[in-house]
Amino acid sequence: MRNGTFTKVEKSAEKMYGPRQLLVCGYTSGQQPIFLALLKQIDMVDLPVKFITDEDSHRTLKDVLALKEKRGEGKPSTLSRAIIMCGLTHKELHRLMGVYRGSGFPKQFWATLTPVSENWTVKDLLEELARESEAMRQRNSSTNP
Repeated sequence: MRNGTFTKVEKSAEKMYGPRQLLVCGYTSGQQPIFLALLKQIDMVDLPVKFITDEDSHRTLKDVLALKEKRGEGKPSTLSRAIIMCGLTHKELHRLMGVYRGSGFPKQFWATLTPVSENWTVKDLLEELARESEAMRQRNSSTNP
């Protein structure tokens, strides 16, 4: 992350920064109900979800968080595929990511809201996640030829 560091998230009841919700980017309208069913499967159906649309890409995360729940549901998105987790406990984060990996959904970016990132636009965050992913890929390919 720009001027930041990665830290390991333990499996604890500690709550992460921000209001409890998920900001979901890059899902087709057909994939959205499947994702919501996945949340139901892991007993997180009460978790507010906003599907971020292309028209939201220039909004800050803080502004998107203030929008009504179920925003963008049923509308496709051509944004990069990502989930931005806000206010979840560390246990919930691990449960969601673990079930997602076994679900058959395509790879995506994962992020947690921070006091710094909440002031970034969705577009800027997605671009930063893409840069980080590429840097990690290059680092891994140079250490594992």
